[in-house]
Amino acid sequence: MKRISLNFIVMLLGLTILLSGCAQKSEALVVVTDATFPPFETVDELSKEIVGFDMDLIQAIAERAGLNIEIQNISWDPLLAGMAECQYDIAISAITIKPERALQMGFSDPYTNAGQIVVVDIANTTVNAHTDLAGLTVGAQIATTGAMQAEAIEGVTLKTYDTYELAFLDVVNGQIDAVIVDYPTAVAFVNQNADSLKLVGDVFTDEAYGIAFCKTNTALIDQVNTALAELINDGTVRELENKWFAAD
Repeated sequence: MKRISLNFIVMLLGLTILLSGCAQKSEALVVVTDATFPPFETVDELSKEIVGFDMDLIQAIAERAGLNIEIQNISWDPLLAGMAECQYDIAISAITIKPERALQMGFSDPYTNAGQIVVVDIANTTVNAHTDLAGLTVGAQIATTGAMQAEAIEGVTLKTYDTYELAFLDVVNGQIDAVIVDYPTAVAFVNQNADSLKLVGDVFTDEAYGIAFCKTNTALIDQVNTALAELINDGTVRELENKWFAAD
């Protein structure tokens, strides 16, 4: 009888540890990103891990704030809809802080200024700024600020893409005339394809990226903002910018 009792106790202890481990895992905050937007988030071809500025930043924030996070890769439209419906805890995916989005989700303080700029084929001599795009076909990732800006230019035919890689490829292949895209992403793509792409004109919008949250979770927003401010003040964010955005 003692042997049975001892075995029973051991079994209960094992079950308690297992359940405890599951509970700890379930407590992880779900962080979503659309890993199609280098240098902010992309899937490394070799390691298959999600890497980029945003990934380094959210990991640094989680470490500073003592948060347990689990990162999930989902596409852009479900990401925005999911955050509006509080399906996820946090989204970091080069999300521009816009008034209409702020009605549906909470935002951190800005962490990167990322206005729009135009990218064209390196041989293009007719487009020198966004004001030269009237009458042309312009690409942008679907549901992004770049797409909105293209639609706002009279005479532009907008072609949308699931990823900016496809838009830039169509520029090089002559399928479209230009791409409107966030400046840091434009710098990264042009640096990687300096023989075929170039930036033209100046950044023509003033925008900022923020980390998105379920709108009602103000305590988490405050917690992340505190950590973000510390990382900005101690130079960590600047180091990440130099790592991921440095132009040649």
